[in-house]
Amino acid sequence: MPSGGDSEGWSGAAGARGAKRRLTVVPGEGSGRHAVRRELPWEPVRVRGRGFLVGTHPLSLRGVTYGAFRPNGAGDPFPEPEQVARDFAAMVHHGVNAVRVYTPPPRWLLDQAQAEGLRVLAGLCWEQHVAFLESRAEAKARADAIRLSVRASAGHPAVLAYAIGNEVPASIVRWYGRRRIEDWLRRLAEISREESPDTLVTYVSYPTTEYLELPFVDFHAFNVYLEARERFSAYLARLHNLADERPLVMTELGVDSLRHGEKRQAEVVDWLVRESFDSGCAGTFVFGWTDEWFRGGEEIQDWAFGLTTRERRPKPALHALAGIYGARTVVAPPDDAPRVSVVCCSFNGEPTIRDTLEGLARLDYPDYEVIVVDDGSTDATAAIARSYGAQVVSTPNQGLSAARNVGLRTASGEIVAYIDDDAYPEPDWLTHLVRGFRQGGFCGVGGPNLLPPEDGPTAECVAHAPGGPCHVLLTDREAEHIPGCNMAFQKTWLERVGGCDPQFRAAGDDVDLCWRLQEAGGRLGFHPSAVVWHHRRGSLRRYWKQQVGYGKAEALLARKWPQKYNSAAHIPWSGRIYGRGLTLPLLLGAGRVYQGIWGSAPFQSLYQPAPGRLLSLTLLPEWYLLVAFLAGLAALTPAWAPLRVALPLALVAAAAVLLQALRSAAGAKLRRDGRSRAELLRLRAIVAWLHLVQPAARLWGRLRHGLDPWRLRMLSRWTFPRPQRISVWSERWRSAEEWLGELEEALRRTPALVRQGGDFDPWDLSVIGGPFGRARARMAVEEHGGGRQYLRFRVWPAVRRAPLLLFVAALAAAALFDQAWLAGGVLSAAALGLLGATLRECGSAQAEIAAALGSMQARVSSASPVEPVALETAPRLAVPHA
Repeated sequence: MPSGGDSEGWSGAAGARGAKRRLTVVPGEGSGRHAVRRELPWEPVRVRGRGFLVGTHPLSLRGVTYGAFRPNGAGDPFPEPEQVARDFAAMVHHGVNAVRVYTPPPRWLLDQAQAEGLRVLAGLCWEQHVAFLESRAEAKARADAIRLSVRASAGHPAVLAYAIGNEVPASIVRWYGRRRIEDWLRRLAEISREESPDTLVTYVSYPTTEYLELPFVDFHAFNVYLEARERFSAYLARLHNLADERPLVMTELGVDSLRHGEKRQAEVVDWLVRESFDSGCAGTFVFGWTDEWFRGGEEIQDWAFGLTTRERRPKPALHALAGIYGARTVVAPPDDAPRVSVVCCSFNGEPTIRDTLEGLARLDYPDYEVIVVDDGSTDATAAIARSYGAQVVSTPNQGLSAARNVGLRTASGEIVAYIDDDAYPEPDWLTHLVRGFRQGGFCGVGGPNLLPPEDGPTAECVAHAPGGPCHVLLTDREAEHIPGCNMAFQKTWLERVGGCDPQFRAAGDDVDLCWRLQEAGGRLGFHPSAVVWHHRRGSLRRYWKQQVGYGKAEALLARKWPQKYNSAAHIPWSGRIYGRGLTLPLLLGAGRVYQGIWGSAPFQSLYQPAPGRLLSLTLLPEWYLLVAFLAGLAALTPAWAPLRVALPLALVAAAAVLLQALRSAAGAKLRRDGRSRAELLRLRAIVAWLHLVQPAARLWGRLRHGLDPWRLRMLSRWTFPRPQRISVWSERWRSAEEWLGELEEALRRTPALVRQGGDFDPWDLSVIGGPFGRARARMAVEEHGGGRQYLRFRVWPAVRRAPLLLFVAALAAAALFDQAWLAGGVLSAAALGLLGATLRECGSAQAEIAAALGSMQARVSSASPVEPVALETAPRLAVPHA
């Protein structure tokens, strides 16, 4: 059996229920029993991030399925004990350390498994293929049966976990609706934990019910039968993202040797298992140990998925599997692993950098260096780094981006991996990052950052609050953004874009770098198993300071990348944001399940639409400004009675923020760890408070550094907004798409925020001047023979917040009519301010379009640019014919 902490074999007295010893073993040479290495206490399996632990030792599940069988002489749905003993011994001989059974195992089978050092994933048998919730009495009877099954084996050290269900058919889920099935499975999970608190719980799913959301299980288990390697690898990436921060275990993989032949079975089983572990799965169970299979009261004769025949003759697939399961580690770096330079930048990182360096020292990768850039620290950071053998480069304090550039210049590896001084990696971190590069030809690859289990309750609450480092995925493998605490890049690409921008001293550098790499033609990847553990802020004061800093970084990014920001001064990410601390919109629906016609789709997924513009408003920090504005109007009620309606509106706006914070806190996946309900309630209250505080901190940072929703978009030109016609003559023919593309490119070189027209828009390009005004352009092309073209452009202003302007103006007029001079004066000033902002923004946007068209005409014609004229008076120019 494997050593090195990756997998364990087990030994004890046969049939001795109370055995408390574990034997960790190393693989022997070739085939044969493995040699005992050392003795360790037997402990239950625990989940840590995306993997399993026994004590402090990682455990990779190397399993096979066993059964179902015809009942033996004692009525148990397993072979006779003597045959089970021979099967288990043969499994261990071939590197297996876990067995999955589909029915509740009797104690004698668990004792035999413990004697051979096998962990058992125990299935809890109930009628999953029938309508089992038709009456409360039937449901209660099934729940009671599950309770008795768990009670019969509770506490046995050989039990790895209970599978509370296996592939509830899609038609049954569709019949009841997924919510009822999810509630039923939650009930079974609670029963299992009540009877056996220290044993893990899972549900085994299948692609046809992929959409089931089961946050209460300890790990994600899936049966998948795909015989095309590319499709299987792509689906694994999807399952890893569905599993989120939990381990993913493939509980059934296999090939029918009766239809495909034993040679083909061996080939497919080999790559199925290798792909699973290479993707980061915490375990695999190959279906199955033997061709002997009994179901529905009869022997199944037309399948042969077994690794052995009914007579237990090994097939080639078993030998292929033994080559993987018997290895020292199931996750190995590629043979031609490139050199990686790991760069950790630190300013006064003494409290946490030891964890970082210890984690880097444990990396299981053949060729890497560790570079610590000491960015002007005044503590013992540099001395600690040298004590771990790291290469230390000390500089004056210049900020995070400058320090990362120092690390880049010092690096000798083909790949430069960045990790923060308050994070530490899993041993196979670099292996998975390198695999990510090779899977998609990416210029950079990132991975998830998880909360270390040793962090305190405050840090856990912060981890569930908004504003933490998140990754944004375009697909299951391609990223739009990867966070700076866990990102790696090809060195040549970093040098091509000039490294990080030094103006980002504490945050925002990773966003800027990702954008510049993508602008240069690079693609970013994501590997869900390239895990680092990232300490969160341990106090509310430090969290507030961090979020204010993020607001400042947003302001810096907006100045550099105005085209990346929408009119509300926020980044409209194209991909999906992944993270624990996302605030849930108050009225966001439960999503829709893609089921296919009559529920026939083989892969059924849950599609959660992005919140619409209206629902997204309450997620913006600027919503707090709206609350303050309404409260200000309410304060004018003594001056004008009709304004009393502003108070209930302000209360509704504030309640929306409060309710979505409470909803987000209720959905936080807090660790239970024996906590009482009162303690969990207290922690959820802290999470809700952080959801309220974070937008205020971020808003404060944004406003302090000039990122306000009413700002001018740094457009220097201005013209009085009015409809215009602008014409361009060209002696060289180009397609309409090329002309518009050139105009768009010219506008993007300015600070203007440009949008393309959609399928139903009567305009081609739009330039946004701010939250209140924009200008639009439409083009027509006249063909004049000989490749000559006459381009006509119509440009006109478009008011974006006309209802708001009219509403405030109407209020002002009504107040003045009632002779409420104070209220009327304040509202009139507000209306004039809105009008001025609208004129300013429309005129600036229109001037940018006119300037770009003038430059275009100067490039394509020797004639003087046609002066823009009012639409009503535009002359018809005489154009020579061919």
